Amino acid sequence: MGDPRKTRRKYSSPSHPWEKTRIEHESQLIASYSLKNKKEIWKMNSLLKGFKHQAKKLGSLNTKQSEKEKQQLLARLVSYNLLTQENMGMEVILNLKLEDIMERRLQTLTFKKGLARSVKQARQFITHGHISVGGKVITSPSYIVLGKEEGMLSFHQHSAIASADHPERQIAKPVEVKADGEKNTKATHKE
Repeated sequence: MGDPRKTRRKYSSPSHPWEKTRIEHESQLIASYSLKNKKEIWKMNSLLKGFKHQAKKLGSLNTKQSEKEKQQLLARLVSYNLLTQENMGMEVILNLKLEDIMERRLQTLTFKKGLARSVKQARQFITHGHISVGGKVITSPSYIVLGKEEGMLSFHQHSAIASADHPERQIAKPVEVKADGEKNTKATHKE
């Protein structure tokens, strides 16, 4: 059986390392979602491939067990908000894109909910233990948030950033320009 402490890879790397289109697409994803490295893309891609592989396998089977597994797969994807109750089907699973899964990451949802000023700052808050999901601190930015957990996303109650007057939570005022072209320096600092 092997040593139980040995961790296994949770992703499969690309079969060909030097594909220009894939490298450009991955670079765009890293920039837009502020990822640490390409392994994070490959993990999400492997998760998506797993869903698609299971949908293809179950689509060709016609047994009682396969119907049960189809319903479980659809329920899992609905719980991740990747599918809705209206567009549930095996064809819809095959049309899912990598960006759909990237939008469900804790890092992205923390930024979109307004808990951080940038995606990079959202990653920092998560890894430092400032963000909690349902009262539980999650320190993995790649955590896939369930639909029911999305409303429970907030700062951890014991975090220093949880107070409204923390400097990182203050929003900077826009710089006002006077008629003669001078900047009003009083408006540039944080409130």
